[in-house]
Amino acid sequence: MKKIINYLFLMSILAYSSACDNGFDELNTNKVSATAIDPAFQLNNAIIGSAFNTGTLVYEIGVVQQVISPNSGLLTGANYNQDNRGVTDDSWQAYYRNVIKNTKDVINRIKEDPARANLLQMARIVQANAFMVLTDTYGSIPYFEGGEGYSQQIFLPVYDKQDVIYQDLIKELTEASAALDPTGRIESADILYSGDIMKWKSFGYSLLLRAGMRLSEVDPTKAQATVQAAAQGGVILSNDDNAILRHDPNYTSPIGIMLNATEASNFYLTDVFVKYLQEHGDPRLQSIAVTYVGATSGPEQIQENASYDPAIQVGMPMGNDNAGAVKAAADLGRSSFYEFAQVDRNRIIKTTAPNFLVTASQSLLLLAEARLRGWITTGTAEEYYNAGVRAHMEQMASYDEESAISTSAIDTYLAANPFLEGSALEQINTQYWVSSFLNGPEAFANFRRSGFPELQENPFPGREVPFINRLTYPNSEISVNGTNVGAAISDQGPDNLATKVWWDK
Repeated sequence: MKKIINYLFLMSILAYSSACDNGFDELNTNKVSATAIDPAFQLNNAIIGSAFNTGTLVYEIGVVQQVISPNSGLLTGANYNQDNRGVTDDSWQAYYRNVIKNTKDVINRIKEDPARANLLQMARIVQANAFMVLTDTYGSIPYFEGGEGYSQQIFLPVYDKQDVIYQDLIKELTEASAALDPTGRIESADILYSGDIMKWKSFGYSLLLRAGMRLSEVDPTKAQATVQAAAQGGVILSNDDNAILRHDPNYTSPIGIMLNATEASNFYLTDVFVKYLQEHGDPRLQSIAVTYVGATSGPEQIQENASYDPAIQVGMPMGNDNAGAVKAAADLGRSSFYEFAQVDRNRIIKTTAPNFLVTASQSLLLLAEARLRGWITTGTAEEYYNAGVRAHMEQMASYDEESAISTSAIDTYLAANPFLEGSALEQINTQYWVSSFLNGPEAFANFRRSGFPELQENPFPGREVPFINRLTYPNSEISVNGTNVGAAISDQGPDNLATKVWWDK
């Protein structure tokens, strides 16, 4: 009897356990947690990640002598022409982690899905932009295997030479731009152009134009063919088609955040940039600059003291540490260096200010140079030049309505500063310098390619190089991927600020 009772007890436990397991999987499944993500949203993350990072303010924007800081430590960079590997890795980390990781995964996921063909081409274009910034900044980089750690488990990627990278970038941009199909699926979730395929095409071809012009001094034949293909494809010619990252309170501008917080009183417009705009009667100075009259400290840089009068703007001279900036301010009759002109953080660099990846102004000015070189035959260099200058002045209203420039002011400027055949190459590329204001990577690249504007060497006594030609590789890469980094250095040249990238002749 005892055995029967034990048996019945055991059976009841098993039955109860079975009942408890019934529906167990369903009960323990999180019904609100995503198990997959639409690749369109991944591409959006890559687009957001393409915003200019704060490191460009320390280096690229300073190299082209537009904005500078007298401070050392974390802000050491183009102000002193010194290597600061706590900052030179900013673009590397930002583009590989936030852009290329996502674009590579999107491409791998949808390359065999014809329904998402347009999204595939969009991802290729965004990825090409990121890789162009990286190779222009560092030279040889992981390209074919770069960003494949997540998708393909390649953790120690080999480095590719810049000439090889550019050949593939041109191929990618040519193929992707041509393959975009207005009759295909419209990716309406896209935050850059809301799925407008024709605007994506012009974005892709504008990047192709940019890539072609990079080769102007190192491979003119390839440059001409690439520029012609881009122009025929159709580049951005209107501000309505600009590739803009529209920041909002959820997705703020990295540079805007930096210059409206801890570094608000630490960065200033250079005397080089301010003087150029003043000497040419450029209305953009009033759109960009602010002086806090009488300020002797950061807390005194308040709106009540703000003046936008172009006549009183004085930029900070290059090559000064804090002590040098104090003396320079006194010599120039400033109350302190806090009274030097700044980029207005209530308009141009507010936290929700847009980032312009590629603009009509840039494309038009590159077409002006291409026409000057005889690489395209439509229009005239003067027409492209005037349209490019006008487009950037009109673009200023996109930052803030208080920065808008009137049509009459633009007409007056162009009449007073006419296009001159004898100095056209300098004029075009100096205007490109102004038009690329705050787009540090592009201003830095075109300055090295064209040699304009003709900037003087940074006079800082402790400088490491007269001019910075590239940024150095991240310490993390050297310590983890040392063999491949070493191979790149052996081929390219020393890992310092002086070594030139391939196309910089």
